[in-house]
Amino acid sequence: AVEHDLPFVCVSAGTRNHFALDLGLNRDDPRDSMQAFTDAVERRVDFATVNDRLFVNNVSLGIYATIVKEESYRDAKVDTTKTLLPELLGRQADPFDLQFTDPAGVEIDGAFVIQISNNPYEIGATFDSGQRRRLDTGQLGVMAVTTRTGADAAKLLALSAVGQRRRSPHWHEFTTDVFEVGARSGTI
Repeated sequence: AVEHDLPFVCVSAGTRNHFALDLGLNRDDPRDSMQAFTDAVERRVDFATVNDRLFVNNVSLGIYATIVKEESYRDAKVDTTKTLLPELLGRQADPFDLQFTDPAGVEIDGAFVIQISNNPYEIGATFDSGQRRRLDTGQLGVMAVTTRTGADAAKLLALSAVGQRRRSPHWHEFTTDVFEVGARSGTI
């Protein structure tokens, strides 16, 4: 569809399906999506690529990506997360080997969560938190966490609870046209 500039219909039949949510589709009944074949509103939607692979939602690196690729995650999200977190972030865990440079030119090392979204997500205490208000800004939304200790993580959580996470040196959130993540090991 992208290659030939053809219309695309999203049928909301996936897990959580953020793309359908951001389009305003009914995610509970995929049959509603079928109306788009006869009576629809056309919207232009950005796409982005990672290593030449197209995406319209987001790409996660680090701990979240590690957890969601576990086979048990789909059926037991909380239990899988609780089981894996200690080994991924505990004292014996190797730090995540992810580096990037923010728009101010500051080099960030050791992020354990990076999420790159095709257009920025709203984060915070708003009615549309966790959604993208627009899908055609031409910008990537980037969020990353770099806490190293439990105390740093607790401070970040406390700041987040009162809508002040941006005050933490361990929270990185910005928009950009292009984003590159590196790893000293050469593998991400």
